[in-house]
Amino acid sequence: MLDQKLKQRAVHRAKIIAGQLAGLVKAIENEEYCPTLLGQSLSIQRSLKSLDAFILENHLRTHVRHQMQSKGDDEKAVQELIKVYTLSHK
Repeated sequence: MLDQKLKQRAVHRAKIIAGQLAGLVKAIENEEYCPTLLGQSLSIQRSLKSLDAFILENHLRTHVRHQMQSKGDDEKAVQELIKVYTLSHK
């Protein structure tokens, strides 16, 4: 289940990232100056982090909230959050 407002923001962000990535590919093909390429790459990485935040917010507001209220699912929610935290710090 997706919060429709967060879904809209996430889709918008993903489309922006797709455009940024296409621009980076074109810049690489045109052999643009390396610092320019790195700047574009870092911008994409920041956009991906923003998208991750939207997705995580949705998960917390919907799935985790529901799991914490359901008997027996609270441990599942905790394990999922630990997994996400671990993945984000690799």
